Amino acid sequence: MSYDRYVAICNPLRYSTIMTREYCIILSITSWLLGFSILFFHILKTAKLHFCGPNIIDHVFCDIVPLLELACSDTSMIHVVVYVMGIPFVLIPTTIIVVSYTYIILAVLRISSTTGRQKAFSTCSSHLIVVSIFYWTIFSVYVVPSKDLTNTRSKILSLLYSVFTPLINPMIYSLRNKDIIKAIQRTFQNHVIW
Repeated sequence: MSYDRYVAICNPLRYSTIMTREYCIILSITSWLLGFSILFFHILKTAKLHFCGPNIIDHVFCDIVPLLELACSDTSMIHVVVYVMGIPFVLIPTTIIVVSYTYIILAVLRISSTTGRQKAFSTCSSHLIVVSIFYWTIFSVYVVPSKDLTNTRSKILSLLYSVFTPLINPMIYSLRNKDIIKAIQRTFQNHVIW
């Protein structure tokens, strides 16, 4: 989406020729394949582990790190692989987002009218809010050393990126719709007693 916003703001006249249906499909398939490839590798490595003792994962969902804590066999190599493989899967999208938004901000600052600037920033603000919440919580869970992160805090942060972000995503994007804003204002005016 950050690349889409970049093309829409920095190359508006070429948008329809750059962001074709086929190109969007290629971007989507690439994202899915990269995501499944890292998961497939983790599944293969985890399937070879030996588990003994309790089979209850003390987490909100079956995440790789709490699952590895239940293994009786040595998981140090898998932990290293998780972090090493995680670096490009975090850095590449983050770099694309940061570079895209840097170019967007530079292009928006060159717009002479304030209404044009406001419209361009409002186009990007909802996506930037959702991405920021998502990446900061994921960064906090997976990049911050686990000894600095308590189990409860890890669960809360995992809930933020797995439940809260998808929950607020439609709300944030719908706040740009004028009809929805008017409906929300009417609802608050009818139910708030002054």
